[in-house]
Amino acid sequence: MSLYQDALDYHSKGRKGKIEVIPSKSVATQHDLSLAYSPGVAEPCRMIAEKEDQIYEYTAKGNLVAVVSNGTAVLGLGNIGPHAAKPVMEGKGVLFKKFADIDVFDIELDANDPNDVIRACEMLEPTFGGINLEDIKAPECFYIEETLRSRLKIPVFHDDQHGTAVISGAAFLNALELVKKKIEDIKVVFCGGGAASIACANLYVNLGVRLENIIMTDVHGVIYKGREKDMNPYKERFAVDTKKRTVAEALDGADAFIGCSAKDAIDASMIVKMTKDPIIFAMANPDPEISPEDVLKVRPDAIMATGRSDYPNQVNNVLGFPFIFRGALDTRSTAINEEMKMAAVKALATLAKQDVPDNVSRAYSGQRFRFGRDYLIPKPFDRRVLLWVAPAVAEAAMASGVARIKLDLVHYREFLESKLGSIYTVMRSIKRRVQSAGGDGKSLPKLVFPEGDHPKIIRAASQIREEGIAEPILLGDPKKIRERMEEIGLAVALKDVTIIRPSASEYLEPFAKRFSEKRSRKGVTPQMALTQMRQVNYFSTMMVEEGIADAVLNGVSQSYPQTLKPAIEAIGVKPGSRLAGIYMFIFKKRVLWFADTTVNIDPTSEELADIAIQTARLAKSFMVSEPKVALLSFSNFGSNNHPTALKVRRAVEIIRQNAPDIVVDGEMQADTAIVPEISTESFPFNRVAGDANILIFPDLQSGNIAYKLLARLSDAEAIGPILVGMNKPVLVLQQNSDVNDIVNMAAIAAMDVQMRKGVLGGLNQPKNSNKT
Repeated sequence: MSLYQDALDYHSKGRKGKIEVIPSKSVATQHDLSLAYSPGVAEPCRMIAEKEDQIYEYTAKGNLVAVVSNGTAVLGLGNIGPHAAKPVMEGKGVLFKKFADIDVFDIELDANDPNDVIRACEMLEPTFGGINLEDIKAPECFYIEETLRSRLKIPVFHDDQHGTAVISGAAFLNALELVKKKIEDIKVVFCGGGAASIACANLYVNLGVRLENIIMTDVHGVIYKGREKDMNPYKERFAVDTKKRTVAEALDGADAFIGCSAKDAIDASMIVKMTKDPIIFAMANPDPEISPEDVLKVRPDAIMATGRSDYPNQVNNVLGFPFIFRGALDTRSTAINEEMKMAAVKALATLAKQDVPDNVSRAYSGQRFRFGRDYLIPKPFDRRVLLWVAPAVAEAAMASGVARIKLDLVHYREFLESKLGSIYTVMRSIKRRVQSAGGDGKSLPKLVFPEGDHPKIIRAASQIREEGIAEPILLGDPKKIRERMEEIGLAVALKDVTIIRPSASEYLEPFAKRFSEKRSRKGVTPQMALTQMRQVNYFSTMMVEEGIADAVLNGVSQSYPQTLKPAIEAIGVKPGSRLAGIYMFIFKKRVLWFADTTVNIDPTSEELADIAIQTARLAKSFMVSEPKVALLSFSNFGSNNHPTALKVRRAVEIIRQNAPDIVVDGEMQADTAIVPEISTESFPFNRVAGDANILIFPDLQSGNIAYKLLARLSDAEAIGPILVGMNKPVLVLQQNSDVNDIVNMAAIAAMDVQMRKGVLGGLNQPKNSNKT
């Protein structure tokens, strides 16, 4: 099936189109209805009538953008009219929502007269927090945007112009850095005389390109002083005094080509005479002015960018408009000005130089990205773009005087993080407390990583240090680890990190002696202990046991038993406790804990009780809300007397005897534990009343199956397994964990260390909020 048929099916199957409107408030009861509409709705109407700005408090205006088009310049399809433009405008709305959680109404206008477009937007101003102009032909688009910006008190942004300019501008700055050329010295040829090309040229001048070093061409050739054909005031700014008349002549001696025109606008023969390390941005869609293959045949030294996703360095406007509008809306800006666009350019350029998360690589078939010729700008699916661009835009809005409200940028970034998922909010709270307890850095926990030569561990170690979470210690061959750091680009960041080769360490023989003493009656001879201490898994756990390190994190490339066995033998289990593996599942509005999911195959009643108590204690260190424990079964409060149900029932009794402070009930079915209505109707005595946040499973198979299904089938984000019951902190990483997963587990390990040392109290679970 072709891409085109796939696209038709995508738009036509099920609910037609790509968007729908859903209520943000409950409308489930008569009372809800009386609040949503008459008579209750009259009260916010009165408040807004008294003070117009209250519209932002009581309506969706502050998060609502109009995508407005008259369909006169749609993609590469030209003037196809407002009806045919609608799929594109709906798609724009999807991108606004997906990438920045901004709501959109697409508005297609049957209006060829630009003044009609202007008047329509003026009449829409009370409804929307901003207007995104889309697919309106030049030069009318310039007149429309300029007029609206002068008349309206909400931001107006023509993405075809400024989006391309912002994204390509970021790529351009980074390309110049790589080829070591100064922006004020380079000569640039712009191919295309339309909205995108003129906007790019204007922005590049603001970045530092000299106007006299620019030659702009259109379908008629070079735009030169005195040319009369197809000219307008916007092109006139870039008219130059030159004898060159064709794009081929313009490219002779040029440093950069910026294409916003059409397929095959140039050929390989034209770029041969460009300077060393030419920058060639062929951004026509869907087919570039010249293909990367044709460029590299004659100019292998070139740096290329296109508008396509199947080539490196895609200049995709989705890296710009959602986040620019996010910052503008959240500051209630009256405009999107040059300062805000420049802030977006610099934020994108800087982000491209940061380590790229694994989830971005997964979105691109596992491809690894690192700043360089084939990676000038972030990828569209890099979720960090929201956290970099929107705050930069908001800061610029406030500094330049167009913002109507002031934001605390630290709190604003936290607000944005909450839009990426609740896990960001939870982990931020943990990291903040760990960092605070770490003080000046001298008392940071020391975390040892046995898999010290693994690329993910090296990248995580850099991030752990940078965030002030802990001081990592890497085990392995120092030469190999240093070489790996160099390959990844972290040799400088980790130049003074501690690296230990167990076989050459001063601790080898003392550790072996101590281990053989501990395990002498378990068949471990001194020689066997020495052999085992040469292995990173055993050496790392003895570092923790002997106090050289505070915690061990292991398992990214090993099985769970391989990781756990040395820890049990060297560190041991707390007297009277059971090991258990706990997962924290973070939903949009709640957190649930699952235990045991990894260790105990068929625990007894006593063991279930211990697991539940340890899980409740762990959960309490994360949450303000009181831990509420439900012990799960197929039976509800004595409805079945099968031995499995009786085992769970007995565990509840033991918990109440041994830990009367814990709110617990059971045995109960899973839905009884989490759905309040079930208890209200059938089990009013239920102490957790359908509001359980800790779910204890009767055996390993049920816990393991449940957590894996939830991890795959729900939108919940998982952290774990968190191992409880050890004498000292041991955290087992999941095989193939992402770098972010490792950093999160390191923060939890650091928290565990600090709590055991008495320098850190319980953590507060942040409350959900949609306020900045």
